Amino acid sequence: MNYVTYFGLREPPFGITPDTSFFYACRSTQEGLNTLLVALANGEGFIKITGEVGTGKTLLCRKFLATLDAGWVSAYIPNPTLEPRGLLPALAEELGVPVDVAADQHRMQKGVTKCLLDLARLRKRVVLCMDECQAMPLETLEAVRLLTNLETEKRKLLHVVMFGQPELDRRLAAPSIRQLLQRISFQYSLGGLAEDEVGAYVAHRLAVSGYSRQTLFSDAALSALHRSSRGVPRLVNILAHKSLLLLFGEGAQRVERRHVSAAAGDTPAAAPAGRSWWPRLRLNRLAD
Repeated sequence: MNYVTYFGLREPPFGITPDTSFFYACRSTQEGLNTLLVALANGEGFIKITGEVGTGKTLLCRKFLATLDAGWVSAYIPNPTLEPRGLLPALAEELGVPVDVAADQHRMQKGVTKCLLDLARLRKRVVLCMDECQAMPLETLEAVRLLTNLETEKRKLLHVVMFGQPELDRRLAAPSIRQLLQRISFQYSLGGLAEDEVGAYVAHRLAVSGYSRQTLFSDAALSALHRSSRGVPRLVNILAHKSLLLLFGEGAQRVERRHVSAAAGDTPAAAPAGRSWWPRLRLNRLAD
């Protein structure tokens, strides 16, 4: 038996892999999503979303792409180490343009441009989402800017959304790509969960996983969860997962402050609290 079965769940509720079925629209995330949708509706070429590690940038990106209707064609590039010469093949592949590995940059760009023009004639709009942009070479970011020069008399052929950690702002301040900085007309910085949102966030993830019993986390546990995680969703997930493991090991039914404090003590990125929790687990239960 594992704790999923023990608590009557269909699946683990606090995984750290971005999964849009678990998307929770806290204030910060909803504002970020609204920013993206409003910016695209206004035909903006460049949009920037930043946030600290673990605040849900990739999940927001996937949720955003899932909300686009049939009038949009999307491309997603998660590789932050792309060199400029690798950008066009990656974009071409995402758009379904046949890629000739022997083609030079000029022919590759002509193929992508033709695809964008064909989509525009079909009244389709194209958005490119790039993740982890804080790690992209400056030359690649500049190559993206040059791609957005493609436009008709009415609108841009390509819209770009950049997702990255706060370090992206420092990279964009480089004089060599100052033209790109001027192109960014909409931006948003993601924050963490407020203290009054942690309970709803935890309850939401449990409900999606099929939990339907009595309240699983006490108010004191939720308060400790916010304090130890500083509201960062990824840390909330990690600490909640460890707390449930400990609860299962004890054969108990309700997460208390001590469980969260013990989990935080074993999680380097969390605010320090308590001692390592793992030795306290009743390993014979975990082996059942």
